[in-house]
Amino acid sequence: MIELLSPVAPGWGGTLLVGLLHSIEIAIGATCLGLMIGTAGAFGKLYGGPVTRDLLAVYTTVVRAVPELVLILLLYYAGTDLINQVLTAIGYSRVDISGLAAGIFVLGFVQGAYSTEVIRGAILAIPQGQIEAARAYGMSAGLMLRRITVPAMLPFAIPGLANLWLIATKDTALLAVVGFFELTLATRQAAGVTKAYLLFYLAAGALYLALSLFSNLIIGRVEAWSRRGMPSVREAR
Repeated sequence: MIELLSPVAPGWGGTLLVGLLHSIEIAIGATCLGLMIGTAGAFGKLYGGPVTRDLLAVYTTVVRAVPELVLILLLYYAGTDLINQVLTAIGYSRVDISGLAAGIFVLGFVQGAYSTEVIRGAILAIPQGQIEAARAYGMSAGLMLRRITVPAMLPFAIPGLANLWLIATKDTALLAVVGFFELTLATRQAAGVTKAYLLFYLAAGALYLALSLFSNLIIGRVEAWSRRGMPSVREAR
């Protein structure tokens, strides 16, 4: 058992760690992209025109309704093919899109729909008196966003965004279907070669659990920082 999990050959521990690193890279990239899409989508839904709101409603509804695996297959294959067709039509040669970039885009696109609703709900949870007071002081839209909206919405948004991060770390496993080398695919390869299925899938589960526990530790500190100066739940009772 120790020999099979060793990070040096003939062990497969190093392969699993490389797969875990790729999973973390995709999860971080997808979460950042999803936050950018979600922030723009939330403000578009709240303050955009009718057409903008309708388009964003279609985007969030479709992404949340269609299974993520189906979206990944559709965006991964159809999306890359569409890009190459557009490049060919305008006179450029076809390009090979890296699996890392494609994986980040696909999961980021999915994360963006959920982030849109989380951030929109967090903005709506801000007491309106704070917004009215900022306007009464003559704050510009940018200053109000920086000093009032973002600090006030963070305590409401972080729990939902934290869940999306944990979901992103697990959704990277779906990319194994399209052949991207991450932890699940590395585990499948190791188990297939050695036939030690129970050992390697337990090891993969332990790595995912360790990542989640470490993430919860960081998230807890960030949430405590965002709630500084606010009464705790126990004090509020």
